[in-house]
Amino acid sequence: MWTIKIKNDLKQISLIALLLIMPNLFQAQEFNLNNTESSLKVFGTSSLHDWHIDAENKNGKIVFKNIETGELDKCDFTVVVESLKSGKKSMDKNTYKALNTDDYKTITFKLQEVKEIVKKGTGKFLIKSAGYLTITSVKKLIPIEFNIEIIEGKIILLGEKTIKMTDFNVEPPKALLGTITTGDEVTIKFKTIFNK
Repeated sequence: MWTIKIKNDLKQISLIALLLIMPNLFQAQEFNLNNTESSLKVFGTSSLHDWHIDAENKNGKIVFKNIETGELDKCDFTVVVESLKSGKKSMDKNTYKALNTDDYKTITFKLQEVKEIVKKGTGKFLIKSAGYLTITSVKKLIPIEFNIEIIEGKIILLGEKTIKMTDFNVEPPKALLGTITTGDEVTIKFKTIFNK
């Protein structure tokens, strides 16, 4: 009789322990962007020479429905616009003016839909998706592909996307009284690191 009671008590304790652990298992699938280890660069052209700028201040989050299969639930990303740095103050000033940083402080991306997940190896996936990119006052749904690699609790997200500034009501910056003009297309290249 005592043996049965002990066994029942152990089952109840095990069940309670499992219920306490389960929320932690779900939380373990959420990762935050590591700004120091991550990089985002914007590459463009001009009538004078090619150029690029670096985003120094980024934050974001990635959440998996199932990390084993690469199934994503959320992926959000934010860049502080005035952290975009080219190494040239005059170019940075023109960039901030074009992006109207007085009114719009950030550029954001929010994953909307995962269309396909292609397994590329252990912990490696190609994600074909669409998400909302917001620049200044314009929010557009854009298709985007990126690679994910999962290594010992670290998520590495790699990809690039070419967009037109004018699609977001951004007039390509000019310099020297308009004698130097910037190309409309820019390519965003990112290597984003997420940690628990």
